[in-house]
Amino acid sequence: MESQEQLQILKHLVSLNSVNGNEAAVADYIQHLFADHGIDSQVIPYAPGRSNLVAEIGDANSDHVLALSGHLDTVATGDPANWQFPPFDAHVENNVLYGRGSADMKSGLAGMVITFINLADAGTPLKGRLRFIGTVGEENGAMGSRMLTQQGLADDLDGLVIGEPTGGNLVYAHNGSLNYHVFCQGKGAHSSMPEKGINAITNLIKFVTAEKTAFDNAPVSPELGPLVHNVTVFKGGEQVNSIPANAELQGNIRPIPEFDNQAVIDRLHQVVDQLNQEPDVHLTLHIDYSFKPIISDPQEKLLQLTKSIADQEFDHPIQLQVIHGATDASEFTKSANHFPVAVYGAGEWSAAHSTNESVDLDQFAHVQRVYQKLAEEFLA
Repeated sequence: MESQEQLQILKHLVSLNSVNGNEAAVADYIQHLFADHGIDSQVIPYAPGRSNLVAEIGDANSDHVLALSGHLDTVATGDPANWQFPPFDAHVENNVLYGRGSADMKSGLAGMVITFINLADAGTPLKGRLRFIGTVGEENGAMGSRMLTQQGLADDLDGLVIGEPTGGNLVYAHNGSLNYHVFCQGKGAHSSMPEKGINAITNLIKFVTAEKTAFDNAPVSPELGPLVHNVTVFKGGEQVNSIPANAELQGNIRPIPEFDNQAVIDRLHQVVDQLNQEPDVHLTLHIDYSFKPIISDPQEKLLQLTKSIADQEFDHPIQLQVIHGATDASEFTKSANHFPVAVYGAGEWSAAHSTNESVDLDQFAHVQRVYQKLAEEFLA
């Protein structure tokens, strides 16, 4: 496929607004692209306007499977007026493409789609199956990868590549991510008579204070560092002259294998249960979603092969890295099947979710060639 055609695929993907939804438009575009090159694919609906996409090429009789996976959604743009170029214009300047999702992760998606098309057009023999997995909702709960994992889509994998932006470096480990709510029930009263009410804000602040030190004894991961935790949203009260009857907060925690998601949940329950022993404190904990941390052995064939190919492609040794975000791999690896995960893609990790998000087009081309060479050699 010519470089201009590859660029048009990336530009079209970025131009499709799939902010926290509308993934069906992205899935339909990729499905039509695949069909034009003789590749069958399956749209798997999640909700109206939201669809996953799965495709395979290679030896249909083989039980050797490599998956290339990426999410079809993006985060919100924020105020478009703050962008140098409109976020869905896919503007190219000085060999850099700007737009929401350009790094996270439509450049990864485009590279994987192009890989499938190139291999299919060339009739490249693969002694195994190469699977494309496009998911909905990774940015807000990973419901797509959860759904597909429950349907068995990871049960036969020998390796998984997630195309998140890593700047062409190879990520072998990442933190988990756990989001939660704490609700506080108080009792409303006139602000001139606070003794007749129960101040939900005051009681919920007790949780904020306790959370600050609740994880002080958590161990530090040699790979991922310390567990990170923050209260990030706080809401309470209705008007200034009334004692607030309700308040709520949200928090985010980045679990590590040494203090995993269940340990985090248990600790949160301990904090809430202890505070509820105090007079008039009524707190309720709700876990919104829970991604587990991922660590793959850098000596695994998938990671060693990816690094060797990328070293040659970039003409210098790429770095083995960890990141502190989470990916769809946290859901896919809930399968009873055990397989290595490589997180590898174009665009800088720091560009993800940012205003003026962008991807360097030379890096995009390099990463696409790594995907293609990896598929050829892993399934050789």
